[in-house]
Amino acid sequence: MPIPEELRRVYRRQGYQFVGGHSAVKACHWTRKSLRTGGAEYCYKQRFYGIPCHRCLQMTPSLGRCLQSCIYCWRAQPSDLGIAWDQTYFPPEEAEDPEFIVEASIEAHRRAISGFGGNPRVPREMYLEAREPIHAAISLEGEPTLYPRLGELVEAYFNHGFKTVFIVTNGLRPDVLANLDREPSQLYVSVSAPDEETYKRTCRPLVRDGWRRLMETLELLNSFSCPTVLRHTLLPGYNMHSPEAYARLAELSNATYLEPKAAMSVGYARYRFGYEEMARHGDIRRFAEALAEASGYRILDEHPPSSVVLLSRLEKPIRLC
Repeated sequence: MPIPEELRRVYRRQGYQFVGGHSAVKACHWTRKSLRTGGAEYCYKQRFYGIPCHRCLQMTPSLGRCLQSCIYCWRAQPSDLGIAWDQTYFPPEEAEDPEFIVEASIEAHRRAISGFGGNPRVPREMYLEAREPIHAAISLEGEPTLYPRLGELVEAYFNHGFKTVFIVTNGLRPDVLANLDREPSQLYVSVSAPDEETYKRTCRPLVRDGWRRLMETLELLNSFSCPTVLRHTLLPGYNMHSPEAYARLAELSNATYLEPKAAMSVGYARYRFGYEEMARHGDIRRFAEALAEASGYRILDEHPPSSVVLLSRLEKPIRLC
């Protein structure tokens, strides 16, 4: 089932570069800022884990498909556009080859940053490095575990010389995560509710047993050898409460890291909550302190420009690059 043209038009306006029939690439805000400032400003991934921000390729293999309709999601959802589109189903026969996706995504990334090559403020060496990405963030839009060949995709990025690959998932396909052909360098699971009632109100699952599936994924994290992260995207009035309940989920998963982060009023999320309703970094820091006290995790670092705090039981984060 092809992506509706109404959705494709929105993605084009937002700067997405299409890759085949169901994948896309977009140069993120921080990659562009890092290039413009000669590396003086960068994202939390570089600060926490050593990922070079200007060499990050951000992509999705499942454009427009997801099992949730989160309040804070920036993507255009079918209901936003008044169109019919089953975003929960990915026909296996439509899954394109991982090698093609990797090679085409690199070319799409180069197109997305091509304008920086003529910018006199961008160091030439830095621009040339950016054209050769070494980190893939499979996290741009949609739910990556709906792509039937996700493990092969991770493997293909490594085979093309990428040093690190991150997967960010909402955790509703534990069956896929349990059978990955290749683990990523780091696995993120979005855990944006401390209990099922809050989960249904904030994440708005499109399947009946979303909370059960998420709990199954959290238990599964204990079996991964790569670092794992619980990402808490927080919005006051919805899910920014009960740090002790979030702590119980951390205990269940034994995650390497916790990352409480402010939900941002950007993209189509602006139609669901305003800028003034967002948590500020001070709010996130205070929530992180309460979470640390309840969980036994300690605060290792923070990135105020991204309104995110890093917690772990480790003494310091693992530098991946």
